[in-house]
Amino acid sequence: MINRELLDPQSIVVIGGSNNVHKPGGAIVRNILQGGYQGTLRIVNPKEDSVQGIKVFHDAKELPPTELAVLVIPAKFCPDTVELLARDKQTRAFIIISAGFGEETKEGGEMEQRILDTCATYGAALIGPNCIGLLNRNHHSVFTQPIPKLNPKGVDFVSGSGATAVFILESAVIKGLQFNSVWSIGNGKQIGIEDALQYMDEHYNPETDSPVKLLYIENISNPDKLLFHASSLIRKGCRIAAIKAGSSESGSRAASSHTGAIASSDSAVEALFRKAGIVRCHSREELTTVGCIFTLPPLTGKRFAIVTHAGGPGVMLTDALSKGGLEVPKLEGPVAEELKTKLFPGSSVANPIDILATGTAEQLGTVIDYCEHQLDDIDAIAVIYGTPGLTTLYEAYEVLHQKITECKKPIFPILPSLHTAGPEVAEFLAKGHVNFSDEVTLATALSHIMSTPAPAPPEVQLYGIDIPRLHKTIMGIKENGYLPPDTVRELLSCAGIPIVPEMVSSSKDELINFASRVGYPVVAKVVGPVHKSDVGGVTLNIRTPEHLALEFDRMMQIEDATGVMVQKMLRGTELFIGAKYEQRFGHVVLCGLGGIFVEILKDVQSGLAPLSYNEAYSMIHSLRGYKIIKGTRGQKGLNEQKYAEIIVRLSTLLRFATEIKEMDINPLLADDKDVVAVDARILIEK
Repeated sequence: MINRELLDPQSIVVIGGSNNVHKPGGAIVRNILQGGYQGTLRIVNPKEDSVQGIKVFHDAKELPPTELAVLVIPAKFCPDTVELLARDKQTRAFIIISAGFGEETKEGGEMEQRILDTCATYGAALIGPNCIGLLNRNHHSVFTQPIPKLNPKGVDFVSGSGATAVFILESAVIKGLQFNSVWSIGNGKQIGIEDALQYMDEHYNPETDSPVKLLYIENISNPDKLLFHASSLIRKGCRIAAIKAGSSESGSRAASSHTGAIASSDSAVEALFRKAGIVRCHSREELTTVGCIFTLPPLTGKRFAIVTHAGGPGVMLTDALSKGGLEVPKLEGPVAEELKTKLFPGSSVANPIDILATGTAEQLGTVIDYCEHQLDDIDAIAVIYGTPGLTTLYEAYEVLHQKITECKKPIFPILPSLHTAGPEVAEFLAKGHVNFSDEVTLATALSHIMSTPAPAPPEVQLYGIDIPRLHKTIMGIKENGYLPPDTVRELLSCAGIPIVPEMVSSSKDELINFASRVGYPVVAKVVGPVHKSDVGGVTLNIRTPEHLALEFDRMMQIEDATGVMVQKMLRGTELFIGAKYEQRFGHVVLCGLGGIFVEILKDVQSGLAPLSYNEAYSMIHSLRGYKIIKGTRGQKGLNEQKYAEIIVRLSTLLRFATEIKEMDINPLLADDKDVVAVDARILIEK
């Protein structure tokens, strides 16, 4: 639970506060005092009479009623102290900095549980244990540095790791990123990352609250809760980026299907973030760069003007933006020629707009004005401006400050001279701006943002799935394991997924008659072994009854063979769809190109069932091999709409069939007209 006493306490006691600011107890007192805390601050220390100018209580029993307690004492003393304060001093919020609890030993876990039980009994909030504290505009109850600049529209940052939170703050402060609050949840037994998001969601006021949330996550204990509140916040106008570190052992276990081998807990995280609309980051620099981008006006298009006085960084930014799916359009025509007359000879306006090393602050302002008012095919402006140390940059950065304030198009300042022009950059940041000192890191972050879809709708659409027939089919399955082909066909049929005509039989004559009806050529596949190709159990392009008869006889001799499947042979590009059930997350659906793309290159994208059409299209468009689906070099594209429809239908089927633990449809054969399932495997565990 999160309460007023935790967020805005009228009185705080630091149990273990000291004069030594090089230790947590002293550093917390210092930070609370320097943060301008407006309430009553008390200290408990049995060995000191005064701590940093504050009279000390030698025993917690001597305290008057106090709303928030920050504990910086050995773990073994914490349970009794929490009970005393909650019972006798009406303390209703606790921040426990101390380590040595459930993260270390069984006995520590028992102490932690006792604290949790006490908090539950008295309705008290608990941050920690094993954390750096809580920082907001009301109180700075953390023992670490740096303390970032705080304002209501700064970032809300929630971290599952205290040390990592400090390193992320270091990265953010250098960029000028400001904060509204910093939550270090530690062991997170009562208040975890999902609980912090829930509170922010349920109490969100767009007029007064921060619209940007950054998360560092080590464990997702409640994926549904995270999904619900993150997507709800984003629909309310917030923007969220997150790092998820670590993966479970389930991703590395041996698996008998392509999906089982490729899918992992990380696939589930990727799918969850996609469904929620969370921008996924993989490093501290990416996370803080995305956070800085979120503080600027949102991009309304992909077309960038790059303004620079150094050619190399402009070229690198052009390459990185283009690689990330953004555009740096060539500027030409009368407006471009007119702009060129405003610059020194030798300047280029083709884009990047290079004003040369001798370009002036006035010329910088002129170029930005042209990009803002006269170049309609430009959506955003990146300004690269540093110095080799020959001149100061105060005037240029003042122009940049004015233009950022005036312009409607977002301006991304790339000020690389952090050492040579340190004072100028510091003055620029002090005016409330951010700085992207590395152009490629900026481009990477922008591409992550642009490729992240909006939150999926929470409603489940049936899309014509025959739910009663599906349940009847599942109920009729008596044994766990891979399903026989006829049951697989029945389940795919329940979802309306088109299937190639086929027959399974142990009768040679039946199969020859079937092949004659559907027409040659046909494909023969052994039934029984899971990996048919590995045992020589697949033959393509069978054109005569005699050839089919020979293949039937050969395949029935394969170990574990129970029959032979004959299919009408189709031609097209191979596609892949798979699914795997991840505990707590549900079904992770994978899509990609078939063949080597899935087996060797692992070019797949993941989504969390059930999927909307927008999610399916986002997955398809994010594939590295998407150009093949779209059509390239004169080749017709594949029927992308049909592919998306099958992904959506399959994901909806899985939503109502949790007994399905793994599934492959590989391949689907696709052309510009149709997409048809050719082979499928389904693993059932009831």
